[in-house]
Amino acid sequence: MIMRSIASIKESSFMTSLLSSTCATSLPLRQKSRRVYCSHVPSPSLSTESGLAFDGIVQGGRVRLDSWIASQLPSYISRARVQSSIRLGLAFVNGQPVDKISYSVRSGDHVECTIAALTPLRAEPEQIDLDIVFEDEHVLVVNKPAHMVTHPAPGNWNGTLVNALVHHCKLPTVSGPTGVDLNDEDYSDTEDEMLDRTNMMVFSGVPPAVRPGIVHRLDKGTSGLLVIAKDEHAHEHLSKQFKDRTVNRSYLSLTCGSPNSKAGCINAAIGRDIHNRTRMAVISHSTNRMARNAVSGYEVVEILVNGGAALVEWKLETGRTHQIRVHAQYLGHPLLGDDLYGGTKGAALSFILPKISSSAHGKAKKIVSQIQRPCLHAATLGFIHPRSLERLTFSCPLPPDIEELWLQLKSFDIAV
Repeated sequence: MIMRSIASIKESSFMTSLLSSTCATSLPLRQKSRRVYCSHVPSPSLSTESGLAFDGIVQGGRVRLDSWIASQLPSYISRARVQSSIRLGLAFVNGQPVDKISYSVRSGDHVECTIAALTPLRAEPEQIDLDIVFEDEHVLVVNKPAHMVTHPAPGNWNGTLVNALVHHCKLPTVSGPTGVDLNDEDYSDTEDEMLDRTNMMVFSGVPPAVRPGIVHRLDKGTSGLLVIAKDEHAHEHLSKQFKDRTVNRSYLSLTCGSPNSKAGCINAAIGRDIHNRTRMAVISHSTNRMARNAVSGYEVVEILVNGGAALVEWKLETGRTHQIRVHAQYLGHPLLGDDLYGGTKGAALSFILPKISSSAHGKAKKIVSQIQRPCLHAATLGFIHPRSLERLTFSCPLPPDIEELWLQLKSFDIAV
């Protein structure tokens, strides 16, 4: 990894999001660094491949170690990367190793930390069919199928949207860094956080005008619309729209049961589930300072199976990891097929079976057994074109698996 100044990195901000997954490399437990307060410059004893050295004195009241270190570093170093570095044993407080991210430091404490280097990822061109909804020389809108990962990450090195884009745009193999050690989605990979990252893809010899950039993401199990920037100006323009929350998006889902209110708004902060790090949860800021505000609007489009299920439309004011899935569970009506957030087959049947005649129970069990993923689809997407400044709105129908399930649920004899 070649170290560059903050200014040069910011100038290349178009590349910040293409591969914004995170997976830190392990480094030696400690190497002496020179004292440079709030420095992003590597210590003379560290090679440029091994990460960045930080050395500083805490000022002010008590604060979490990860929070304080992150606040002292350039914005292109994510808090998730800081947390990973601490867990790897690369942080020292008053000369003692600390591997607990929530460790409390106070005024006068001497903190040293080596920020873990980013392990390069490679994205090979792969001939994967893309469902292209719109394309011009500046932007590309695709309908992502379920089970496709947005970009390469541990456990999903091939078959991703980025692999398909590299082939579609006729680019060579590309490489770029990744950051913390996730269990797939161990840290918050929301649009909000992606926009702040500067994990760079490196396109050797490829002009900036033809580099595709991921601006936002969908979970692996979620299908639907994604916009990709095809040049640096488009990337910056679209990123700002997401950051300013002027992009219009709606999602369709099938839920276990039907919400009591036909429409509503859920305003509940989301943070890491302290009992299961692969999950997010509704958590108060007083419980977890890393919880982030999350607002989801919903409307019941159609009540199914006499209230045993429902087709629900969602509109987001924020973009947190698993936001709809978490808020649906919080509402008491998890998404069908969402095992991680309570939408198991057993839960689905507990809502459906009481609403139908006993003679139809076998049919219901067969239908539910065929659900293979969370029933969530990004149905509409609207944004301002970065060049023409025209408002563009796109929509795509339910994918075959969700449409078939919806039709099967509609077909039940709803007599109790």
